[in-house]
Amino acid sequence: GGPADTLIVNHFQDERAQQVFCLIDKGRVMRMPFEGLSLLDYAVNATLVMSNIALLKHDKAGLITFANKPGATVPAERRPGHLRTIMEVLYRQKTQYLETDYELLYATVRAKIKQRSLLILFTNFETLQGMQRQLPYLRGLSKSHLLLVVFFENTELRTYLDAPAATTADVYNQTIAEKFQQEKRQIVLELQRYGIQALLTPPQLLTVNTINKYLEFKARGLI
Repeated sequence: GGPADTLIVNHFQDERAQQVFCLIDKGRVMRMPFEGLSLLDYAVNATLVMSNIALLKHDKAGLITFANKPGATVPAERRPGHLRTIMEVLYRQKTQYLETDYELLYATVRAKIKQRSLLILFTNFETLQGMQRQLPYLRGLSKSHLLLVVFFENTELRTYLDAPAATTADVYNQTIAEKFQQEKRQIVLELQRYGIQALLTPPQLLTVNTINKYLEFKARGLI
């Protein structure tokens, strides 16, 4: 094969290259600490690794951060040095004190992402009602893109649930903890009902679980 063959192969890979955008919520739901890191810290670390894997798989990696106001945007690309660009932007991100504006996210994605892409949304929902308020925007995003909503299990509640209940107060608290766990599972089911991919994960397993989802989507030919 001569140079012409290489060109054809490169062109073919370019045609097949999918855009993978990590969308990071920086609103107050991401301030919650787990083992010394905020949920935002976990999302930042997962995004860096995920972007690297996407580039290694010949896809294009991009980034959008958002809260109550627009954050940073890095277009999806595959050029040398692109991972460094993503990293520099990521490590400047800080959590905000206000509630996240999903309408703003929807508008940003509409304006910035023109072709069908994989959108990995790192956020957190505590209640079904909280998620349902944002559902119109999530459904809007999933009409044009493959959307994966990633949110967090409260692992500290988990430890609490696994401990033996000694007093009536313990039993009461465990009942509340169980209700929270149940609510999170309901959110997954509700998203799936609308054809939206969902990942509920302990913060510690965020990176590996996100990468596995991406690889699963590729294996299933979804992207």
